[in-house]
Amino acid sequence: MPAPPILPILTAPTAAGKTALALNLARQFGAEIVAADAFTVYRGLNIGTAKPTPEELASVPHHLIDVADVTEDFDVARYRTLAEAAIADILTRGRLPLIVGGTGFYLSALTRGLPLTPPADRAAQAPIEAELQARGLDALLAEIAAVNPAEAARMERNPRRVVRALEVYRQTGKFPGEFGYTTPAFTYRVFAFSPELSVLEERIRQRTGAMLGAGWPQEAQWLAAQVPPGHLPRPTVWQALGYAEALAVAQGTLSAGPAAGQIALATRQYAKRQLTWTRQQLGAAVQAPPQTSSDLERFLASATVC
Repeated sequence: MPAPPILPILTAPTAAGKTALALNLARQFGAEIVAADAFTVYRGLNIGTAKPTPEELASVPHHLIDVADVTEDFDVARYRTLAEAAIADILTRGRLPLIVGGTGFYLSALTRGLPLTPPADRAAQAPIEAELQARGLDALLAEIAAVNPAEAARMERNPRRVVRALEVYRQTGKFPGEFGYTTPAFTYRVFAFSPELSVLEERIRQRTGAMLGAGWPQEAQWLAAQVPPGHLPRPTVWQALGYAEALAVAQGTLSAGPAAGQIALATRQYAKRQLTWTRQQLGAAVQAPPQTSSDLERFLASATVC
């Protein structure tokens, strides 16, 4: 029996241009795209997540986009289940999946498996959520870093992950990353790229301004009507970058210029964390865009599906 194929993952920091590259390669080689983005899974979040346009979605088969309502909590375990099912279906039909995205936690779940942590305990999380509000994210991250710096870095400054990590640690004396992992269903090769930092920062600045001008504040206002942002525990969907600032613009408490600056700064910081995750957690070298494009093109040209 032939060995199962090694599957390609294309990752890059936000605004680097991975969607355009993925679309071009998928069209050229007849691949189907499996998204690995924590927020394009949500229906209705189109502008602020830089979701592919309807025309782009129609030009290449896409999976794991628009699979959840904003009122749902969509976690990494659900992502992995749906992604592996989509990948298996694509392979069964004799097509090649191309996994594309920048959410490191999702990509790690595919390549390394999920931590074998205890089930979440909402009652235990409630006082930690209160601590988060009272003490701030940095204080809780410092508590984690004092015990396990690598675990603190793995949090990617995600408040929900921080709360979950402290819940598990306080109950078991171990962090989620110390429990071992499930076995991945498939084998992958990661292709990672990024423009020079100055180029990436300019792309982020331009894209942020364009998205605010394209109706992002109104999209954030719609989201607030579906899921009020101030509830505890903090709704998953409100962890998406920029939506709080876009909502402030819609409500008239923040003007577009300062909002764009705040969003761009947070996005640049996130992009740097994505690059760190790619190198440290996915074990991939980050190349210049032309090199990654050439390498992935050769890989797809030689790929065979059993």
